Amino acid sequence: MKYTAVLDANVLYPAPLRDLLMRLAITDIFAARWSARIHDEWIRNVLKNRPDLTAEQLHRTRDLMNSHVRDCLVCDFESLEVGLTLPDIDDRHVLAAAIKSGAQAIVTFNLKDFPSDELEKYGVEAINPDSFVHNQLDLKPGTVLEVIKKHRLSLKKPPKSVADYLDTLEKCGLVITTDILRGYAQNL
Repeated sequence: MKYTAVLDANVLYPAPLRDLLMRLAITDIFAARWSARIHDEWIRNVLKNRPDLTAEQLHRTRDLMNSHVRDCLVCDFESLEVGLTLPDIDDRHVLAAAIKSGAQAIVTFNLKDFPSDELEKYGVEAINPDSFVHNQLDLKPGTVLEVIKKHRLSLKKPPKSVADYLDTLEKCGLVITTDILRGYAQNL
């Protein structure tokens, strides 16, 4: 059974991190999951903070994500929310989606909102995106390095040097991962 992770809205919010996670998911080194509510949350927040983007552009991104990542969309999990206890009730839908999809992890920046004692009841752990990507790099270094290289080379407006690309990932919270990737700079 493939390692399955629900991607929380806050890791889908920054475009560079979202794009990297999507590219990793497409390689099938892990199974990525999310729900329509998770999509709605990251899109709403991007639109609030980026007036230069339109809902149509972000809905196109959402649709591309849904069409390119196999079995990604979790549905019919709402009935599970009622019995869940989390510090923020607005996060229950994320855990419910994880339970419904049989995910082992929730990838999120908000670890405090997903206490381990509650998640352990369902065989789920909360992991920050830096640790998650670092773990993928440890498990499948060749695949992850190739994905990262292709990701960087796909950036055309503007193109990014290896150093600029790694700085961007670091600003997205991938501090440990970028530190390790700097050692592979000649391959990126």
